[in-house]
Amino acid sequence: MSRFRVLQFNMQFGQQWDDAEPDNAPVDLVKTIDEILAQDADLILLQEVERALPGGQQVEPPPNYTRLRAALPDYHGTFTYPRADPRELPFGLGLAIFSRAPLSDVFRRDLPSPPVEFNFFGTPTTPTDRVLLGAITMLGGRRIRVINTHLLAFFMLKSSSEIHRDQRARVVAELAAENGPTLLTGDFNVSNTGSLVGQMAEAGFATVQDREITWRRQPMVLDHVFYRGPLRPVAHAVTPTPTSDHHLLVADFEWTA
Repeated sequence: MSRFRVLQFNMQFGQQWDDAEPDNAPVDLVKTIDEILAQDADLILLQEVERALPGGQQVEPPPNYTRLRAALPDYHGTFTYPRADPRELPFGLGLAIFSRAPLSDVFRRDLPSPPVEFNFFGTPTTPTDRVLLGAITMLGGRRIRVINTHLLAFFMLKSSSEIHRDQRARVVAELAAENGPTLLTGDFNVSNTGSLVGQMAEAGFATVQDREITWRRQPMVLDHVFYRGPLRPVAHAVTPTPTSDHHLLVADFEWTA
């Protein structure tokens, strides 16, 4: 089998979508898991797996990831929190990779955030660091490196990753560490889609799509599946789901050589 399916999904820790009160919608991880399973993907890359707790506490083992592992017994998985920080806000955090084939050479990289000051409900603070998670697996019978990340949303801080370029530069540096077939997915939180796509093109990567919005809160393309190597995307779909404020992004690939 040369074709395989990739699912990119910011699952917002299982919080459902409510048009009237999106910030107060209930959490229902069962519905989120059902949505993930319905995609029948060979590779699943998730962001915001867990919900941040007061004081930056990080529960071990991570509860949502543990439930996902139990619900995906035919997959191999890995997970990472970002670096623990008492400034963490009560949103989603943590990355997971699930693959039907075994994962090897798992690695993580911290992506430091700059000290951009902003107010959170009247309290001045600065953003916490982000993280990148990667591994080697087999897709369609061939070896491939997969990388998952979730970058800081500078546009929500009235700034831009084109001004504070370090996180994006660190991701590109990681891509350059190996020149074989690679998939890079995640929530890149870049409002200027063309800038991000152009930067990744210079690194030798194309995106599956950059036109259909992937976020409910604002009409932005934040989620991507970038690819490099003898790969061809043969189909993709951006599908709104009631289980997150992000849409599902599914891409089918085949090897070209």
